[in-house]
Amino acid sequence: MKAGCQLIVASCWFVLAAASARAATFYVTVAGLGGEPDYEQRFTANANDLDKIFKAAAGAHVWTLTGPKTTKAQLQQVMAEVAREAKAEDDFVLTLIGHGSFDGEVYKFNLVGPDVTAAELAAMCDKVPARRQLVVDTSSASGGAVAALARPGRVVISATKSGTEKNATVFARYWVEALQDPAADTDKNEAISAAEAFVYADRKTAEFYSSQKRLATEHAQFEDTGKGEALRAVALTSGQTQGRAGSLMATMTVVRIGAAQAAMNDPGKRELMGKKEELEQKIDGLKYQKAAMEPGEYKKELTAALVELAKVQAELDK
Repeated sequence: MKAGCQLIVASCWFVLAAASARAATFYVTVAGLGGEPDYEQRFTANANDLDKIFKAAAGAHVWTLTGPKTTKAQLQQVMAEVAREAKAEDDFVLTLIGHGSFDGEVYKFNLVGPDVTAAELAAMCDKVPARRQLVVDTSSASGGAVAALARPGRVVISATKSGTEKNATVFARYWVEALQDPAADTDKNEAISAAEAFVYADRKTAEFYSSQKRLATEHAQFEDTGKGEALRAVALTSGQTQGRAGSLMATMTVVRIGAAQAAMNDPGKRELMGKKEELEQKIDGLKYQKAAMEPGEYKKELTAALVELAKVQAELDK
């Protein structure tokens, strides 16, 4: 891709990200069939934790399916409702917690009654008009779902690197933890992005297997370009952003924490918080675009954005 095209593509993503700072977020969380009491309890507890986290967010629309309600028909009904209510400028987050299977061709997420395939999940998500979407599949064999779910404007995160990693996963536990732990907010802007949560959960998952002296049976990955080519955390954190992989994930806020969350819940400060996120995303966008810009122009625009950000922060601190 030529530098000019990269500049346009990156600019488009950051415009969408800025718009989403003032829009709503639609969260659908699904705890699938556990099969055993331990898994049933674990999946339900993780889903209920997310339900509590998401309901605390300003502008959030939350659906959480657990227990006997977790059927394909119920999921289709909820997704149809989201498709009717969501707008293009909104964000959409689908989280799947449970067991999955992959037969070499078709991935299925285990539900009460008939399972749902990755292709069926993708079709449901495609009907949601939100231009920015996040699908977090924490199930076993979830790597087998990535190709079917991938599309431009959608971040897909899977707990496993392929459909052949079939053991039960622990990634969901640490994904939930990431959305509650301020340590996950590595840039300290009080907004935990999908990228930050991914890196945190992936690291914690690796530490779990190491502490248990067990061979890791899951390796999380992400795809956010729509090309279906998933990457591991090492590619994200090392700056190897081929095709701008990781840029959408880095700008998609999953939750806000601390003062930022309080400000978003304060009508008097919500507009300022939207402006702050817009400026922060503009600064991130300039960093992505630096190689395609004249040095003087880059410095001028970056300085102006930083000065404006300081003014907005001062207003928020009053």
